[in-house]
Amino acid sequence: MSTQQSPQGITDDLDRLLAVLPAAVSAALAGGPQREQLLEVVLDLGRVPEARYPGRVVELGERPIERGDLAAVVERLGAFGGDNRAGIERTLHRISAIRNRSGEIVGLTCRVGRAVFGTVAMVRDLLDAGRSLLLMGRPGVGKTTALREIARVLADELGKRVVVIDTSNEIAGDGDIPHPAIGRARRMQVARPELQHQVMIEAVENHMPEVIVIDEIGTELEALAARTIAERGVVLVATAHGNALDNLIKNPTLSDLVGGIQSVTLGDEEARRRRTQKTVLERAAEPTFPLAVEMHSRGRWLVHTDVAATVDALLRGQAARPQVRELGEDGRVHIQHDRPPAAPAGSRVVAGGAGPVRPRPAAHPLAVPGGMASPAALEPFTTVPAVPPGAARPPTPLRVYGAGIPSRLLEQVVRARCLPAQVVAELDAADVVLSVRQQLGRDPQVRRRARELGLPILVIKSTALPQLQRALERLLERHRGGASPTPEPVAGDDPHGAMEECRLAVEQVVLATGQPVELLPRSEEIRRMQAELAARYRLRTAVFGRGEEQRLRVFPA
Repeated sequence: MSTQQSPQGITDDLDRLLAVLPAAVSAALAGGPQREQLLEVVLDLGRVPEARYPGRVVELGERPIERGDLAAVVERLGAFGGDNRAGIERTLHRISAIRNRSGEIVGLTCRVGRAVFGTVAMVRDLLDAGRSLLLMGRPGVGKTTALREIARVLADELGKRVVVIDTSNEIAGDGDIPHPAIGRARRMQVARPELQHQVMIEAVENHMPEVIVIDEIGTELEALAARTIAERGVVLVATAHGNALDNLIKNPTLSDLVGGIQSVTLGDEEARRRRTQKTVLERAAEPTFPLAVEMHSRGRWLVHTDVAATVDALLRGQAARPQVRELGEDGRVHIQHDRPPAAPAGSRVVAGGAGPVRPRPAAHPLAVPGGMASPAALEPFTTVPAVPPGAARPPTPLRVYGAGIPSRLLEQVVRARCLPAQVVAELDAADVVLSVRQQLGRDPQVRRRARELGLPILVIKSTALPQLQRALERLLERHRGGASPTPEPVAGDDPHGAMEECRLAVEQVVLATGQPVELLPRSEEIRRMQAELAARYRLRTAVFGRGEEQRLRVFPA
């Protein structure tokens, strides 16, 4: 799908920035063939000045910067604010200072500010929806540029009452008169950065805006102010640092922007149904921003049209499937909807880029290692050509079913270590079962079904990430060698394994934490031996369950 063509236009007032720089630096840049790609100029005391372009850095001359050069630049600028930023009146350029311990300026970063017209085409349809929009991305990806044009379109084309909260004068430029790039939108300046949340509330109370535009929400107070504004019926358009929605979920300061995260204790039946631990993370409230955009580059954006549903899926360990919007060379916006593309004929679907997967039901596709910040991880599936006859086939990913282990933890280890493994949601789709020690006792049908399928079971002591990593690496080593993984000696009625299970449970759980522990179902003779071992530690025991499911529970003294 593609939208109408939207030609881009750029205005940068670059000559006004060159006029405040040292003469030698200005002369080196004035005749540059790629001045339209210039991002920033760096002036550091005692070093040769540098010009930064996309993907490269160019030294300007051979003479290092002296204190007099920095003093001359500062003299031509306005006063620096509390955030160590200054500007050039009626332009979008930003100059940031680096100071020494005495407060003297020893470095300047002169960023080129450009008003780019046409980028709003990527989200033009979202502006008509009248819902709050959050832009995310790494520094320098173009969040402020997009925010500036969104303010103009809302004010001029849609006729909204727009107020821009311009903390660093970066959206509407330096000086008292806003830059024409924001159109008819009004601008409120902020005296000190720490007062931004107060100015946000003041804008709502005093100026009756329909839309408030904010750059860089970065503190808890600003996040709370944003929620207050949204609950008053005012539309918010804001930016926040973070490559992906997942980053905001993990950020305790800003998580309220996407609904906040809280710990919830599930009932036994619900935990068993979800196949998770009883304590899980869930979204606490409705998101402040129901729409979110991840800006991975200037021409590739990911759009979450339902932030609440995306956050819920991420907290359950599922993959986010946003729309992928790309700006083509012809100026058209191409939209790929959030559905996995069908594999072409002669191809096999790969999860995690690890190799071809044998078809099994209910398998969780894993993102490419590197997380959502990587452009390669934006599609839920990757296709690779079928292996030619006679060629060596890549190793088949090991399908792992976690009993009592949250899928998100296993997937986190797989992504972090780039392991050729796949986490599956159904026992029938697995090659091996990985379980925590107590889960097989709580859910004996898992062990019974695994025996019927001939699946080996590896039991670990806890769900700590290092233990999960070691367990997966051990399973993969045996999988590559063609042998079945050898479980820890706890399953079945092996007397040595049963006694070792009891000893570890007593020493590492009952004595260490003071909590009772339930062992795996065993025969009557094995349970008697385990009870005698527990008695040596002066601990009480009792038998629970019926028939083949009878098991010993050990209580603290």
